[in-house]
Amino acid sequence: MTAVALLAVTACTQSHRVAARRPTPAGRGTSTTIAPVRSPGSRAVISHGSRALPLVALTFDTNLTDSMIAELNRHRVASFVNLRAIDELDAMRVPATIFLAGKWIERYPDVTRRLAADPLFELASHSYAHRAFHLPCYGLGGLPRSQMAADVEHSEQLLRQFTDHPTPYFRFPGGCYDQSALEAIAPAGVVVIQYDVVGGDAFGTSVTAIVRRVLTSASNGSIVVMHLTGGNTAPLTDKALPPVVEGLRARGFMLVKLSELLARSPLV
Repeated sequence: MTAVALLAVTACTQSHRVAARRPTPAGRGTSTTIAPVRSPGSRAVISHGSRALPLVALTFDTNLTDSMIAELNRHRVASFVNLRAIDELDAMRVPATIFLAGKWIERYPDVTRRLAADPLFELASHSYAHRAFHLPCYGLGGLPRSQMAADVEHSEQLLRQFTDHPTPYFRFPGGCYDQSALEAIAPAGVVVIQYDVVGGDAFGTSVTAIVRRVLTSASNGSIVVMHLTGGNTAPLTDKALPPVVEGLRARGFMLVKLSELLARSPLV
């Protein structure tokens, strides 16, 4: 894998935060309409839910950069999908929120249909081209401010081709953003989601280390980020998931979709 592609995927495990406003209460979501804790288009950023409730949301990113597409086309990587990780989530009945990059959706429409049809999962946007909304960003190419809202809207349009109940959630590529980026994407009407627990599965070399990192970092209301990109980007995610899930449940946490976590977190 090229150095730039490696940096691009590794960047998905990083978190860059800006000051967030206090959210206003919101109602629960329904099966067709997700009610976020903050209104779409808000410039605030959500990194966790209520600390008063033993709920944890497992979230998963997928991405596909142009350099990764080139690796696929040269047959240097067989796939950037970890189907075994998806199978594990289904087998363990784990609700999850999955942030999909638009180019990944285009490359893997059948997998996207499977995810969209699975009642355990809800889908969200991880941008279209997986370019940086703020530089520097771990080797990612930058996206001009004038194109930011269009990039997000493009990814949302793709999601709506696969599901009739898309969430309003958006996660920045590489976790890189600033106030200017938040203002630029406001017209897209999305709710920006970060995380407070980094799974460490991107280019992970130890299942034990991934599991330990999640279990020692998770707390009430945590949003955990892991990856379903597969290939040589997160090779151990499927192996780490069973002990992660079992460990979280053994500690008394209920695993929920992000929409449920936020619907039950009127004051984050």
